[in-house]
Amino acid sequence: MELLYILLIVLAATRLCGEIAERLGQPSLVGEIVGGILLGIAITWFSADLPILRRATENEAFVALTELAIFFLMLLAGIELKPQKLAEAGVKSFAIACGGFFVPLSLGFGLAWFFMPESDLKLAQSLFVGTALAITAIPVAVKILMDLGKLQTETGNLIVSAALFDDVFSLILLAVLLAIIGTGGIPSFGEFASIIGSVAIFFAVTVVIGMYIIPKVGRWISETQSPEFEMSAILLYALGYSYFAELMGLHFILGAFLAGLFFNRTTVDRKVFESVQAKVSGITSGFLAPIFFASIGMHLDLSAITAIPLFVVLLLLVAFGGKMVGAGIPAYWLGVGRNGALAIGVAMSARGAVELIIADIALRGGVFSTPDPAPPIVANLFSAVVIVAVVTTLATPILLRSLLGRGENDEASKKEAEK
Repeated sequence: MELLYILLIVLAATRLCGEIAERLGQPSLVGEIVGGILLGIAITWFSADLPILRRATENEAFVALTELAIFFLMLLAGIELKPQKLAEAGVKSFAIACGGFFVPLSLGFGLAWFFMPESDLKLAQSLFVGTALAITAIPVAVKILMDLGKLQTETGNLIVSAALFDDVFSLILLAVLLAIIGTGGIPSFGEFASIIGSVAIFFAVTVVIGMYIIPKVGRWISETQSPEFEMSAILLYALGYSYFAELMGLHFILGAFLAGLFFNRTTVDRKVFESVQAKVSGITSGFLAPIFFASIGMHLDLSAITAIPLFVVLLLLVAFGGKMVGAGIPAYWLGVGRNGALAIGVAMSARGAVELIIADIALRGGVFSTPDPAPPIVANLFSAVVIVAVVTTLATPILLRSLLGRGENDEASKKEAEK
């Protein structure tokens, strides 16, 4: 009963705010995040009267639904993208991803190292901040591009493929961070090799299956008589890929995205493809995505603004500036138009729930408890990172709308959109 009540309130608030955002010329996810923030404020002010909503972000079923939302967002993104266009963006996107990952990582690490007090966990705390600023929330970027109708443009392909590379880098760095939290030392060469080997095996297996086995299975699916069998088939396929990703020590979103990517008009006939695409889109945009984006807003904690205001401001500047410089400049050098390069830098600035997950892992690992008693900069570090996650996720679609919403993207993007 608690879950039904939470979903009723959250979905009503997010859909209403999403509709208002659309009428104001902004993507619906802006309204959905604002709806989550308003709910969070209401819960804080009237906590005694809203005990169920106060526990919403800790409710296991609600948290599971937000993870399912991420799964469906990535599956839908894969379905709507064209594999050949994503492959064409490979070299450019890798260069953009490297800049967009290592520049904010270095800046974030340096900023934290300057502010953090000396302690046994100073290295872990600084690396945590660098990791939190280096990541890109793929589900957020994907939803923004879908709302703007730019997912299949050259700029959209570059953003998504670069964000995927960033995700792989983040997983490797997260493994390093966990090792430092657990042992206080840097992982050995053997541990590094094991992580990279897992990534290579995952992509090798999934690409081979996607290219040579799934098309044969797809032809059989098109001939089945059971109602909705094709929908069950894509879900089984995506769940299998996601489970394999987790088995290899990676994040399930990689599996969901690749499953959708290899499910296309060459895998099944056009009627089946469009039917599945419409169903996945409906359940994602109409139900799960609003809950996911509301949960981001509900996590907002403003305590760091009053306790460590200078650090929070610098953190936000590095969060946006690191991605703009690290991803935007390489994109411009590689021939992307000025607006397209700016859009890539902006789109990769969104952190979303991925940053919250990393913050939660660090919190459980005791990163914010040393030294004891923790000074304000350490005690409020979690709150500062949550503020960055919410602000970047909220600002990104607004900035992207101004860059891409009026069709001002580069000529190559326009040509791709017309195809």
